[in-house]
Amino acid sequence: MKIADLLNRAKDEAILRTLDLVDDVFRRRDPLTPPRRLMFDGPRDPAIFKASGAEFLHYYVDLCGLRPDAHILDVGCGIGRKTIPLLGFLNGDGRYEGMDVNRVGIDWCTQHIARRHSNFNFQQIDVFNQRYNPSGSQQPHTYRFPFDDNSFDFTVLASVFTHMFADGVDNYLSEIARTLRPGGKCLISYFLLTEDSRRQIDAGASAVDFPFDRGLYRIQSEDRREDAVAFPETYERNRYATHGLEIESIFYGAWSGLERALSYQDLVLARKL
Repeated sequence: MKIADLLNRAKDEAILRTLDLVDDVFRRRDPLTPPRRLMFDGPRDPAIFKASGAEFLHYYVDLCGLRPDAHILDVGCGIGRKTIPLLGFLNGDGRYEGMDVNRVGIDWCTQHIARRHSNFNFQQIDVFNQRYNPSGSQQPHTYRFPFDDNSFDFTVLASVFTHMFADGVDNYLSEIARTLRPGGKCLISYFLLTEDSRRQIDAGASAVDFPFDRGLYRIQSEDRREDAVAFPETYERNRYATHGLEIESIFYGAWSGLERALSYQDLVLARKL
């Protein structure tokens, strides 16, 4: 890492610690909201943190038909941004399993959520990711989820495949299909390359333009290749079908410049056949 990057990181951390102190002094942060400095999985703002969770609970219930007794797998659960609203939704028969490559998020969720809610569990998976876990001992394209076949009713991956390459995504789709029960659903966010999104990219209207073509996917940065990854929709449709997952709906996101979008990233809702 360059000296300038280290200095900028130190400056950012100092600012976040100051904001955390102000939040604590004025009691702006409740016990189920992590400090800003730990919010590695999205905007470091308590209000946005809560709004994001509420947004995804709406998707789970209204788009996916999630039930209070569902068994949920959250791959890339982060620091609980989209977990916390489920505390008031799942009943005693429901179960939540969250896993992430980031130890900080897992430790915080274990201490503040799992210790108080026995049907919520969190575990770190030591899978390599250049951005979030550069010392990971296992590779995404060979990793096996630590769960039995047909264990879950619903699986969610929010901004996970946007940081993975094609072989890892293909393996994860296989594992999602293996661990979902027949008829179970998955909701996964993407940057999808379609005729419309490519047109928006060419017109300079998209938030990210993915200038580097790697065949099965495109990336935003050569230096930090896993920071943002986009896949052709046609390719992903083929992979879903290969693994016995039927796509029910795709909700295209605002990242491409779409004016009326449900969310920032594209959301793919599928069902296990």
